[in-house]
Amino acid sequence: MSDKYKHGEKILVAVDCIIFGYDHGTLKLLLFKRLLEPLKGGWSLIGSFILPNESVEEAGKRVLHEITGLDEVYMEELKSYTAVDRDPGARCISIGQFALIGLENEETLEIKDGVQWHSVSDLPELVLDHNQMVVDALARLRNRAQYYPIGLELLPKKFTIPQLQTLYEEIFQKKFDSRNFRKKLLSLNILIQLKEKDKSSSKKGAFLYEFDYTKYRKLKNKGFKFSLI
Repeated sequence: MSDKYKHGEKILVAVDCIIFGYDHGTLKLLLFKRLLEPLKGGWSLIGSFILPNESVEEAGKRVLHEITGLDEVYMEELKSYTAVDRDPGARCISIGQFALIGLENEETLEIKDGVQWHSVSDLPELVLDHNQMVVDALARLRNRAQYYPIGLELLPKKFTIPQLQTLYEEIFQKKFDSRNFRKKLLSLNILIQLKEKDKSSSKKGAFLYEFDYTKYRKLKNKGFKFSLI
């Protein structure tokens, strides 16, 4: 260690992952009961101290893989949490990372024992400043969902318009008029209607769609604004 650094105070740095999933019309958050003191047994986001040989992004990906068995997951950095007294165990800075996981193929997940999904609309009290992290992550998700089709990360590749509307209602915790939502969505002209139908909720069924990412990127480069709200 350089002489310039040897008198510096050591501070722990952690990453906490706010992992959202969506399944059967419900937006969910992945939580577990804390295994260590202080606050052992309290509901917590899933995190880890950052190892000396990894970046924040690498630490977040490691945590996600260890907890879910997945590697290709949408993740972005949220913000840093630096309050001096945020962790009674030690002086620790945490960097929040929020992630989105589609749960339509839940058998592909390898959720670690003790980790549970909780509905975002009915969350338990969380330890430390994790409640604030969830509030901040939801605000980021809602902001992204207004101007970028980020919500599609939570849906299967093929989806119906009612399924997309239900997802947006879960994200924003409000109801949308079905006809207006459909009209606005189709006016964006960035969906591909398939010949297949989803008949899980009615005999008539609803047409399945795919998102046209190629067309969306071309339109975005021309200044296209995605907005469903």
